[in-house]
Amino acid sequence: MAKDKCVERAVESAMPGIIIKIKVKVGEKVKEGNVIAILESMKMENDIKSPISGKVKRICVNEDDTVSQGDILMIIKS
Repeated sequence: MAKDKCVERAVESAMPGIIIKIKVKVGEKVKEGNVIAILESMKMENDIKSPISGKVKRICVNEDDTVSQGDILMIIKS
């Protein structure tokens, strides 16, 4: 039986902070390394980059949400 080559990957927050901008929409294609959101932590803006190329399947946060380290921000499917 052939294995499904599609992979889902959860994008997690690397640190606690506030989501100040979501730069993609559900269904949008992204490339590995594209900035998909911006997180403010300790008064610094941090780019959240896509770990894989694929399509945004789900966005789990909204702008102005406070997140903790390890919280799932998005699901991307290759």
